Amino acid sequence: MRLKFTKMHGLGNDFVMLDGITQRIKLSPEKIRFISDRHTGIGFDQLLLVEAPRNPDMDFRYRIYNADGSEVENCGNGARCFARFVRERRLTAKEKILVETAAGVLELNVQEGDQVAVDMGAPILEPREIPFEADIQAETYPLEVDGEVYNVGAVSMGNPHAVLLVDNVDTAPVETLGAAIEQHPRFPARVNVGFLQIESRDKARLRVFERGVGETRACGTGACAAMVSARLRGLVDEELKITLPGGTLTIHWPGPGAPVTMTGPATAVYHGQIVL
Repeated sequence: MRLKFTKMHGLGNDFVMLDGITQRIKLSPEKIRFISDRHTGIGFDQLLLVEAPRNPDMDFRYRIYNADGSEVENCGNGARCFARFVRERRLTAKEKILVETAAGVLELNVQEGDQVAVDMGAPILEPREIPFEADIQAETYPLEVDGEVYNVGAVSMGNPHAVLLVDNVDTAPVETLGAAIEQHPRFPARVNVGFLQIESRDKARLRVFERGVGETRACGTGACAAMVSARLRGLVDEELKITLPGGTLTIHWPGPGAPVTMTGPATAVYHGQIVL
């Protein structure tokens, strides 16, 4: 099977984009892991598969796979790349694009330059729906890891996130603590882990240990979850610029019940073909 693909990134969070509308594609976890290998394949943080929608009111459907072959619900940086990809492949000329995902409907708005604004929908805060094991909903929850107790925010942006406040993201134990929390039994579907440093009411820094991937240079849903958790704690205003290792995203959230809007760049790197 020979597949045409496009390599893209959003702030260094990199993707392989596959057009499943104009070519027939049959993926397996083994094939996905092969493509993700940065030495023998292409290499990516996530693979995005574009498909025709099931709902006639939608423009597209897309599926998201981690480098380990697991399918996940949502990806903010991937959503921005998706919008640019379908336009550059001339699958649509629309500037407002409605997309089906495993997490629900996303509204993507293509702006000037390489900027894309994504309506990520309202965050999910009810523990059972995240999913997270807790008796009642709260701003933060005590979480015991290797004998230490950490206060974490728990938020779903279509995928689960734990958010920890740290004094300095540069020295935060992202690899070790992130890996431990990702597998914590109170998160039955595993979890993405954000380490958030508040600089002011409109600026913050963030590093994210992504479920099934490890630390990435950027995570769009992680930035949205971090904004929600920080705002619920009363630490930030309704628009926040979050700087990740790969660059800066602008996140807007008025408060509970309202959708989160994320704006940032999406960049095409190269096109190619791979034989599976």
